[in-house]
Amino acid sequence: MTRAGWSRRRFVGAFAGTAAGMSLPACDGGSHPSDAPTPPAPATVTGPPTPSATPSGPRPLYLGTYTSVDGGGEGIGTATYDPATGRISGGGVIGGVGDPSFLAVHPDGRTLYAVNEREDGAVTTVRLSDRKVLGSSATGGSAPCHLSVHPGGEFLLSADYGSGTVAVHRIEASGAPGGRTDLVTHSEPAPGPGQQGPHAHQFLTAPDGGHVLAVDLGTDTVYTYRLDEKAGTLTEVSRATARAGAGPRQLTFHPGGRYAYLANELDDTVTVCAYEPQSGRLTIGEPQPTGSDPQAGTNYPAQLVVTGDGRWAYLANRGHDSVARYAVEEDGARLRLLGTVPVGGDFPRHIALSPDGGLLFTANQKSGDVSVFRVDADSGELSPAGEPFASPVAVCALPL
Repeated sequence: MTRAGWSRRRFVGAFAGTAAGMSLPACDGGSHPSDAPTPPAPATVTGPPTPSATPSGPRPLYLGTYTSVDGGGEGIGTATYDPATGRISGGGVIGGVGDPSFLAVHPDGRTLYAVNEREDGAVTTVRLSDRKVLGSSATGGSAPCHLSVHPGGEFLLSADYGSGTVAVHRIEASGAPGGRTDLVTHSEPAPGPGQQGPHAHQFLTAPDGGHVLAVDLGTDTVYTYRLDEKAGTLTEVSRATARAGAGPRQLTFHPGGRYAYLANELDDTVTVCAYEPQSGRLTIGEPQPTGSDPQAGTNYPAQLVVTGDGRWAYLANRGHDSVARYAVEEDGARLRLLGTVPVGGDFPRHIALSPDGGLLFTANQKSGDVSVFRVDADSGELSPAGEPFASPVAVCALPL
């Protein structure tokens, strides 16, 4: 992967110039045989596992940015938000963290992890009790853009966009990642149209807990691996191939664990996917609309989130600068587009739900701010919660 290709991912549209429904049909790429079934584990979803009461008092909000660009941040942004009103306050920073473009928190809530999206990729650990930087560990690849923590809390998973690699890191007692236990390069299939190589964009754990999935924009493929939870090693068990040139970016599971939703960056679509927990096999469905307007310019879908009750899904549209709202039907097998809501900012790179599911945050890269919306649990409708909060080159918002 060349540095030019890496720059396209980082800055696509960032500084340059300025109701349909579909059920899941059967369509899939080739698959590989799997081992014995894995016992179920708690679901890994974007929203909370179950609706909960709105907490009182301010809650922490951490913000990702790029530090190596003009107008960028100085590290991981820190703020607080009011769960009742959505108002964001503060504006501090955890310094000493270079290009922290994506953030994740350990399941025990004590440790924050950030990618360092640079040529020599790394992940940095922050202890949340005193916001002390504990150190960094190399990913083994270039331009890491995503990380997640395995639900067991013993392994950190990272995806390197630049080199098309995914890595597993063992987490030490302090919360910091130790040595890598595995590193895999997506050497096949061949890159999709217009791509120079593999571009791993996401690495996450499936709801069954024993499988981890890597979404690769460059090869138009989602790879399923079985994770050895003792050795921390990966064994590929299945591949699902998207349409050529789709550019799959991020996958989000429905809380039921049998379906997932794939945002395709390059062909401006989303797809419903069926998932088999025992084998880890993903089946990618037909493309669906994002709610963007082709006459208004190019749109790059970024990511989907699903509410904890599994009733509503939301998609960030960069270019259209909106959040698309979907009704989730047939126990997760169907997405029905309900409409879009303007984000009030420019180029929403990342969206996140608050832990109680009552708020949705959008990190708007080009306008350098974070918008907040109240989520109506009964209708799924979004309503703005005040004015956007200024945050330099906002590319990730992590409400806790």
